[in-house]
Amino acid sequence: PVKAQVSNFVQGFPSTWPASVAMVVANPNYKRFPLPASGFGTFADFYPFYLGEHANRTCRRLHILGTTIVLALDTLALLTLSLKVLPFVPLIGYGFAWTGHFFFEHNRPATFKHPMYSLMGDLRLWCEVVTRQRPL
Repeated sequence: PVKAQVSNFVQGFPSTWPASVAMVVANPNYKRFPLPASGFGTFADFYPFYLGEHANRTCRRLHILGTTIVLALDTLALLTLSLKVLPFVPLIGYGFAWTGHFFFEHNRPATFKHPMYSLMGDLRLWCEVVTRQRPL
């Protein structure tokens, strides 16, 4: 199942950087979708719901800021071969995201019930914003 989830996540992303993007952007208006009783079978099913949980622009911006800092810290740790910054990664990543949800979006982060899909959603949202597929 994890291999299928990763394949589903990567599907549609440009194969070269920076290439013109041909991927259709899911839920461009951040429409809210009800949580299905049967759950989510795939990341493709989850992602429109995830986007609906991020309808507030400030919440999305806090997610993008937190993810950018987390990726920078991960890169720093890799380049310096130092693990000292890694304990701050979840604090920063979740700190920015949860601030957005609790104070601006006024909802409960999907991380609690769907941690893997939520991480994948956060990274895909970040990629869509960075590649200018999705306005912030």
